[in-house]
Amino acid sequence: MSVYIPVELQRKIRSKFADCCAYCRTAEHLTVTTFEFEHIIPLSAGGKTSFENLCLSCPTCNRYKASRQTAVDTETQQEVFLFNPQQQLWSEHFAWSKDATEITPLTSVGRATISALKMNRSQLIRVRQMWVKLGEHPPDIS
Repeated sequence: MSVYIPVELQRKIRSKFADCCAYCRTAEHLTVTTFEFEHIIPLSAGGKTSFENLCLSCPTCNRYKASRQTAVDTETQQEVFLFNPQQQLWSEHFAWSKDATEITPLTSVGRATISALKMNRSQLIRVRQMWVKLGEHPPDIS
C-alpha cells in the first residue's frame, strides 16, 4: 500500500539517516536506486505515518523486512524484535567487520535483523569491497 508522506517529513527522515539505509547503512548516492520511506511498525499492524515510525531504507532491506516486526535470533533460536532505527542506536546492535564489508551483530536484535534482512548478502559484500577501495564506505553516520 502506498501512502502519501509530506515532503517536509521526507526531508526530516532523509536528514536523520544521512541519505543512507537505516538498516544496512548503504549510502543512496552509491546506488542506482531511490531509497524508500519504510514504516518501522507496518500500517497493517497499526503503525502511523509519523517521524517516529519512519526510516529511510534501501529497496532490498525494505523488501526483506516487509511487514515483519520480529525474527529469530540465529544463536538462541528465540524470536526477538527487529532493530528499530528510530528507538535504538545502530552502533549498539551492529559493527563493521575489520575490512568494513560485513555487518557484525553485537546483540540478539543485531543477529536477527542481519539474518532477516540479509544484510550481508554476497552481492552487497562485493559492492562494499569496491566502495571501500574508493574511500566511499563505511558511511560516517553518528
